[in-house]
Amino acid sequence: MKAALKTAEGTFSIEEVEEPSLPADDWVKARIRAAGICGTDLRHWRKAEEELRCCIMGHEMAGEVVEVGPAVTRVKPGDRVLIESVLGCGHCEWCRARQYNRCPDLYPTRRASVSRAYAEFVVGPQQKFYVLPDHVGFDDAALLDTFAVCLHAQHLSGLTINDKVAIIGAGPIGLGQLMLAKASGADVLIIDPVAHSRELARELGADIALGPDDDSEAAIAKFTGGRGADVVFECAGGPSMPDTLPLATRLVRRGGKLVLVGGFDEGATVIGLEWQRIQMSEITLIPSASFAFHDLYPEQAQVLELVAKGKLKTRELITHRFPLDEINQAFDTAQAKQETGAIFICLLM
Repeated sequence: MKAALKTAEGTFSIEEVEEPSLPADDWVKARIRAAGICGTDLRHWRKAEEELRCCIMGHEMAGEVVEVGPAVTRVKPGDRVLIESVLGCGHCEWCRARQYNRCPDLYPTRRASVSRAYAEFVVGPQQKFYVLPDHVGFDDAALLDTFAVCLHAQHLSGLTINDKVAIIGAGPIGLGQLMLAKASGADVLIIDPVAHSRELARELGADIALGPDDDSEAAIAKFTGGRGADVVFECAGGPSMPDTLPLATRLVRRGGKLVLVGGFDEGATVIGLEWQRIQMSEITLIPSASFAFHDLYPEQAQVLELVAKGKLKTRELITHRFPLDEINQAFDTAQAKQETGAIFICLLM
């Protein structure tokens, strides 16, 4: 099959590789039809990482079932499916409690099978495949990993109706966080340096959208009657964290919650925070990682239902589509979002 393999320089090379086979009776094979590029992928772009050389990357995807094992009852060949890539080992305490996003072997497990979106075919256990309604496209579904990350963060936050919410970052994660907060009855202020991202945030319901020249601390004080935000979502992550995380702690009110949605790079990250003020204000810092189940419900299935019912929008976020053969151009376009107007980019196969 055709696949995009990471090179030593951190770009991609289109190669022919062995097609995956079903390793168990309850596994499914699907042909990938759409795959997304997210902020996590971009943090590896043009970065030399020997451990990822020749790997197939990508974790946001939708496709069509082409083969099922004899024990599969959930889907059948020909089904259009959303494919969840958050796959734990299945044996540890966290996986047994359906908290598989916390599995100690999460990344090695998922990268060995279902977290390989930048290829023609992928295999995974049947519970990771969700049948798409006819009116939800493959490219729409490729956004649902992102939205599930947002939903998990909102569940952890305890956000409720009429909360005053601040969101830092208006990429796909921040915009998904915005839509969920508004659907839950919150008032939302969002911050992003990119003008077209702020404009889309306003179209999606943001009460206030601020840029780099705005005084965000004065704006949040006015927005909240001087208290600060009940909940702040840090959705930028990566290299911006040394600036955005301290800002987030200044935007949240006393007794409020700060949810870390944007990702950190591997290894130690030194960021100075006003810990005395955080402690004396009893501000709660909540790390949020991927998604799994909320009570009885898989969060991936929940966002699929929200999109199917029109409660979350997708079309407005999808700005570019590229064939897999042009994956390097797609990543360059995503990286240069200030110039290209990129929000969410789909690879179509």
